[in-house]
Amino acid sequence: MSASDSRYQKVVDFIRETFKAPEDPVPLHEPRFLGKEREYLLETIESSVVSTVGPFVVRFEEMMARTTGAAFAVATDTGTSALHMALLVSGVRPGDEVITQPLTFVGTVNAVAHAGASPVFIDVDRITLGLSAEKLADFLREHAHLNSGVCLNRRTGKRIAACVPMHTFGFPCRIDDVLSVCREHRIPVVEDAAESIGSRFQDRHLGTFGLCGIFSFNGNKTVTAGGGGAIVTDDPALAKKAKHLTTTAKVPHAWRSVHDHVAYNYRMPNLNAALACAQLEQLERFVEEKRSLASAYRKFFEAAGMEFLLEPPGARSNYWLMTLQMKDSRERDELLEYTNSRGVMTRPAWELMHRLPMFSDSQTGDLENAEWLAERLVNLPSSVRP
Repeated sequence: MSASDSRYQKVVDFIRETFKAPEDPVPLHEPRFLGKEREYLLETIESSVVSTVGPFVVRFEEMMARTTGAAFAVATDTGTSALHMALLVSGVRPGDEVITQPLTFVGTVNAVAHAGASPVFIDVDRITLGLSAEKLADFLREHAHLNSGVCLNRRTGKRIAACVPMHTFGFPCRIDDVLSVCREHRIPVVEDAAESIGSRFQDRHLGTFGLCGIFSFNGNKTVTAGGGGAIVTDDPALAKKAKHLTTTAKVPHAWRSVHDHVAYNYRMPNLNAALACAQLEQLERFVEEKRSLASAYRKFFEAAGMEFLLEPPGARSNYWLMTLQMKDSRERDELLEYTNSRGVMTRPAWELMHRLPMFSDSQTGDLENAEWLAERLVNLPSSVRP
């Protein structure tokens, strides 16, 4: 066994021991159902109210508002549809541009495209993995100008209608600095907090800094509804419009079926909301357990001479996906090959968005940090431990 193989075998052994899985495959992230999930699901089934209206949808929205500290929450069927709607109600229109980052899940940029807008990719910070305020300021200084209070791209002539920073792997970006830059240029901020339920920055929940924020409750998230999303905001008009447009723009009436906009069927079913409510009740337990896992990983990898990424200053991360930063792409690929071939699931960062064929013609800033990180990041098994 080579020295590198011996080193990676220790990683495999530690992960298997940590998750009490001496032989079974160790997934990247799987849900834990430790609370009232079964009770709430049975209650929903027995009531026969399993579709897109019901008491658990209302309860879920109330719980999300309390959990995040936002005034309003609107349930949706996915995080992508939540972001699509958040962009629409924030004023993004076909032909506009939306600034975001290349190091993100494709759903972020798909939502921009669904809104009829074009993405502009700005670099990330190496410490936070999120949108760089300095690179954003540099780009806007060079390429943007205000015309009657509207931010326009000098190169394309298009309106820069929104900025979508993404809190990568549950790590808060420097959202305060991003907001400051965007205020100067009159650009609304819509936070992609899809991975960040339970994460806070400066003791404030992510998703509540911008005009609105969105969350995902996919099966691989810290809290899951099987599938689902949510928009949070303090703006009552925005929340009302989002709720109306995500529920087919049906005008309330006891029996008539009248709709007043071309809208979307982005409703979260009551069945999914029941699961989400039971999971949200355990959020703090899940986050504390994941933070404990992160501490165990930190100690192990420090002793092994490998770099485990820690939450940025001023942050309390949910550590949705634990992450290693390898020395280079060769070492990254060696670890990925070794662990996955032995039943321990690890994965690299997503393919950078500007490298995907449908977004390859997008305008970009200097993406040095994103490209450097993409060659080195490895996500580790990150489930709440059994």
